[in-house]
Amino acid sequence: MGNAVKTIGVLTSGGDAPGMNAAVRAVVRTAISLGVRVKGIKKGYNGLLNEEIIDLNSRDVSETLQRGGTILYTARCEEFKTEEGQKRGAEVCRKYGIDGLVVIGGDGSFNGAKKLAERGINAIGIPGTIDLDIACTDYTIGFDTAVNTAMSAIDRIRDTSNSHERCSIVEVMGRNAGYIALWCGIANGAEDILIPENFDGNLPRLEQKIIDSIIANRQKGKTHHLVVNAEGIGNSYSMARRIEDATGVETRATILGHMQRGGSPTAVDRMHASMMGAYAVELLCKGKTQRVVAYRNGTYVDYDIMEALEMQKEIDPFMLRVSRMMAR
Repeated sequence: MGNAVKTIGVLTSGGDAPGMNAAVRAVVRTAISLGVRVKGIKKGYNGLLNEEIIDLNSRDVSETLQRGGTILYTARCEEFKTEEGQKRGAEVCRKYGIDGLVVIGGDGSFNGAKKLAERGINAIGIPGTIDLDIACTDYTIGFDTAVNTAMSAIDRIRDTSNSHERCSIVEVMGRNAGYIALWCGIANGAEDILIPENFDGNLPRLEQKIIDSIIANRQKGKTHHLVVNAEGIGNSYSMARRIEDATGVETRATILGHMQRGGSPTAVDRMHASMMGAYAVELLCKGKTQRVVAYRNGTYVDYDIMEALEMQKEIDPFMLRVSRMMAR
């Protein structure tokens, strides 16, 4: 039985994530092994509308496993959120003979894939985001590398914080999700972990809790204090000033920023991204569309895009409880 698709397009959309290149490589090589042509679409949906489309073969993706970022580049595209932009995107796919599309990105990227699928272009999503905030999957491409990059940086900051008997506030990425902060907080032994899921918007009350914690820990003999703060709460510099004024303890803030998005992906990110890329191609070759690839309970599975988008993800209460016990 022949493949349901003849030419697969692949793009990366939204924020870049280490491991995206491994996924692209897997899409290309799996498709070619199954007799399917592959076209790379540069700069996400923006590149699709601008017809920045290239042929890809096995050699084109050689030596890309170890590279961070995305060789296809990525960009935001407001035009693609419109009906006219989506219609134009489907027309471009048909113009280039793309009858199957693999979209590597987050929720917004999956919405775009769904719109193309509704216009006749078979589309499969692969979760690529360092925030680990896609509910249908236990793993998202880039999270493992990002959290290890942040952990390594926080270890170094903690060394100097200890030497100077300081309080250090380290801000990590996570505008709407606190997974990087929570994982780093536990892995780095933070005294306080601040995540948007637990934040009621009352910053003065939050700061007072940290101040009380610092004072209590000093009385117990602790000479330094580490706060891991998610980007969704932010205000790290002003928070540091107010804590220092209230406690008399020298307090420094460090924002790690986009360094967390870069760097060579870990083995975990390379392996899962490769498996997900191959899985996506096989789904398309079977005629599947409007699906999201996921890793759930140790198995690679797929979900309907709408089902995936409607799922809600919550922070594990056990992890929160453990983080508080470990901080004592």
